[in-house]
Amino acid sequence: MHRLLVVFLFVVGACVVSCNGEKKHGGEEKGIILFGNVDIREVQLAFQDGGRIARLLVDEGATVKPGQVVAELDPTRLQLEAERLEAERKAQAQLLAKLENGSRPQEITKARAGLDSAKASLKEARLNLKRVQVLRVTNRISQQDVDSARAKVEVLEASVRAAEDTLSLVVEGPRSEDIQSAQASLQALTAARNLARERVEDTQLHAPAAGEIRTRILEKGAMASAGSPVFTLALTDPLYVRAYVNEPDLGSLHAGMNVQIYTDSYPNKSYQGWIGYISSTAEFTPKTVETTELRTKLVYRVRILTCDPQNELRLGMPVTVMVDPSGVTAKSPSCQGEE
Repeated sequence: MHRLLVVFLFVVGACVVSCNGEKKHGGEEKGIILFGNVDIREVQLAFQDGGRIARLLVDEGATVKPGQVVAELDPTRLQLEAERLEAERKAQAQLLAKLENGSRPQEITKARAGLDSAKASLKEARLNLKRVQVLRVTNRISQQDVDSARAKVEVLEASVRAAEDTLSLVVEGPRSEDIQSAQASLQALTAARNLARERVEDTQLHAPAAGEIRTRILEKGAMASAGSPVFTLALTDPLYVRAYVNEPDLGSLHAGMNVQIYTDSYPNKSYQGWIGYISSTAEFTPKTVETTELRTKLVYRVRILTCDPQNELRLGMPVTVMVDPSGVTAKSPSCQGEE
């Protein structure tokens, strides 16, 4: 009887060990299960400058492409400012061209003629001075006449010197400092003109990436201030899934590994995804993650990228992620080719 009891206990123990081994083996085949939520990135679309909204080209739920115009401000005032600066820039460009070209031949000829005229007048005045000085010796004229003739000679000598300086300036042309100042003014006006044109272009609000309009905040006719959101854009390519992995399973995951994603809304459908990032810092399980593990157990955050061409995944939707450690790693993960 005692021997039969020992044999019975041995058989039961073997069965238990065998069952546990099969369960463990089955768990390995099943892979790692992660729990998380869809984490869609959002962008607040706003104008760089304020103004009155002239047109809103999309509504909530609309799908937009990169660079697509979604709204416009009234550009009238900004266009007028750009035109004014362009006119000023052209005037300054003409002034700079005049300085760089220097004096025209006619101007040089005129300056030389002025100098010749001044010299001729001086020559006549000097001759007149000699005559009045002779007449003064014989007392035929007064000393006042002599003084007047001498003063006239001095005035004309100054005129000759001034005419010589004028001719020299005309021949040499504008000063280099004046040319550099005109160039700097032209550059400043060109920059102001370009900025005005940029502000005109900024009256059109473009989508920075492909996505879906989640919220339409302002309406046509409203005054939008600089930086105030007009739309909220959800970036849907690719989608992010925020999940958490327990420390014992951390060594079985690596970036680029293919995964399958499941939701309660479509239980019979899986979404292809791949691991994009694994946090290097441990943290406590967030309360929003529903797992069967204890809340105080340390986990590591995992970012999983997935594609949703049918637009079935929603922000905050809970998901289950199946990871097969023996699965194939994606060489170039992307959403291209997904339908």
